[in-house]
Amino acid sequence: SLSQGLGEGLQPPSTAPLPQASPPARSFQLDYEQDCFRKDGAPFRYISGSIHYARVPRRAWRDRLLKMYMSGLSALQVYVPWNYHEPLPGVYDFAGDRDVEAFLDLTAELGLLVILRPGPYICAEWEMGGLPAWLLWKPDTVLRSSDPAYLAAVDSWLHVLLPKIKPRLYQHGGNIISVQVENEYGSYYACDYEYLRHLLGSFRALLGSEVLLFTTDGTQAEELRCGTLQGLYATVDFGPGSNVTEAFGAQRRVEPKGPLVNSEYYTGWLDYWGEAHASTSAAQVARGLEDMLQLGASVNMQVLPSLPWPGADFKDQYKPVTTSYDYDAPLSEAGDPTEKLFAIRTVISKFQTLPAGPMPPATPKYAYGWVALQKVSACPESCAAPAWHCSAAPRPSLSLQYADLLDVLDVLCPAGPIQSPFPLTFEAIKQAHGFVVYRTQLPRDVLDPATLGAPPHSICDRGYVMLQQEYQGTLERDGQTTLRVTGRAGDTLDVLLENMGRISFGANISDFKGLLGNLSLDSSPLSNWLIYPLAIDTAIQQGWPHAALPKSSSRGRAGPAFYTGTFETPGIAWDTFVKFPGWSKGQLWINGFNLGRYWPRRGPQQTLFVPGSVLRVGCPNNITVLELEGAPPTPFLVFLDRPLFNRTLSRSTAATE
Repeated sequence: SLSQGLGEGLQPPSTAPLPQASPPARSFQLDYEQDCFRKDGAPFRYISGSIHYARVPRRAWRDRLLKMYMSGLSALQVYVPWNYHEPLPGVYDFAGDRDVEAFLDLTAELGLLVILRPGPYICAEWEMGGLPAWLLWKPDTVLRSSDPAYLAAVDSWLHVLLPKIKPRLYQHGGNIISVQVENEYGSYYACDYEYLRHLLGSFRALLGSEVLLFTTDGTQAEELRCGTLQGLYATVDFGPGSNVTEAFGAQRRVEPKGPLVNSEYYTGWLDYWGEAHASTSAAQVARGLEDMLQLGASVNMQVLPSLPWPGADFKDQYKPVTTSYDYDAPLSEAGDPTEKLFAIRTVISKFQTLPAGPMPPATPKYAYGWVALQKVSACPESCAAPAWHCSAAPRPSLSLQYADLLDVLDVLCPAGPIQSPFPLTFEAIKQAHGFVVYRTQLPRDVLDPATLGAPPHSICDRGYVMLQQEYQGTLERDGQTTLRVTGRAGDTLDVLLENMGRISFGANISDFKGLLGNLSLDSSPLSNWLIYPLAIDTAIQQGWPHAALPKSSSRGRAGPAFYTGTFETPGIAWDTFVKFPGWSKGQLWINGFNLGRYWPRRGPQQTLFVPGSVLRVGCPNNITVLELEGAPPTPFLVFLDRPLFNRTLSRSTAATE
């Protein structure tokens, strides 16, 4: 009852109307006179951190948000990846880990303000900058422009997303204080003001006239010329190596008055495969932050990494981003506070009161040990158990090689192949991610080695070549594009094409995948292709191969093959990291969850993060590995309680190892 809710001995208030002072209107505005934000009329400055809900398992949201709150942050910056929520045109997914409304409600519950970055393009080192690959089904679509086909798709998406956002705006009682339109548009070649004006109109129509809308760009004059628009407050982004006065001077050239804002202060930097692990000192980050706060600026920092949808950059060549988003961030990939976070917290304490109480501790980790992966034929004949339960290792980890990829095309491509006289791109066959097999036959006897070659930049991104199911080698975008082969007329040639991530930042993000040109044999084009779009994720999520009868392979370990294994946790399901000793390159699933790519030969990343929320207690955890080039002679994985990012090999070394 109402009286019970008010407490013992208290009575509900009289129902007679009483005169009441109207509460002050909630507002978040720009003050061009005092060069600041005003929240409910009072001067306000935010110190914010970026978090990507799409990269953090839902069960870990509260832990990560609490750590950010206890760091002294007053706000969060939140990206919304379009392709995470609309995988196919008109097909939307806001369930489970994708429930952005539940995430935003949790931020409000914890007392954090939100700066929202809904794109439609977000960068974020995310596949295609958050744009859906299906936009490329019409190959002449000009992305991030006023192209009518692109704008129609954007408008359709915004009409789904922004009505979910509007009730959560600060003016309407929520915690979203501002919304970014596009992202670093000045770094894109199009420089299309009509596009920005269209977005401004759409955001205003769907969110109202009161919400603060802004842009973010680098500090170069050309970036700010093409990325800004009247009606959108212009902010900048830069890292700790920049001269703070000069950087904010660039903002002042386009916004002479108003608050100083660094919308993306880089506390670390991204890793590319084959390059050194990025590192930025805690002292340098803290010093840059203090310099900005002394100027009265509002700052958003890159704080929290986690599980990926990695994209790529294009800087003179294609540069795919590593699986791990642990770019030396203040909170680690596992959500652990680092020295850098405490340095940032110390700086914040000089400018505002920190929340009372201790920082939540690091999440517990467990080194589950090693898991052997063995071929069926390695089991002694005297084994009483079925072959796939045999293991020579004294562990509860019982494993085998399941199948060569080419032996299970019926499982991975149940609809069968597409026939075409020439190769078709991923986009032409409506395959967004993953892998496609291109199959043809040698048109003649090749008794002396002939050159199998591809036109420049037509292998997107790596092609694993098999002739009569024998692995021949790998072709690579901006790398090796020819192999020497021999064979007989009619021999089957298979090329497994891997999408390593669409470009998320650079001159042009229309990054088509697959074989973009025809392969040739001594300059003679090959024809009559069978094209198999592989649904590997779907098959594994449905229980394959663990629910299927195991198969053994008749040939060696070179080339694309699946390995399976199981392990049991000792009554706990803690975070862990898996290492791949002697493996080449591939992908890992545990209990159907895609944990991403491993590539220890190329580096720098040597381990994959496994959140405890993926693991099971009391029953086996199913491991599935797709190794693309060749497993070690004794295949096994090692589960550690810490990550390894300390090894990088050059392209040439990686190719020959």
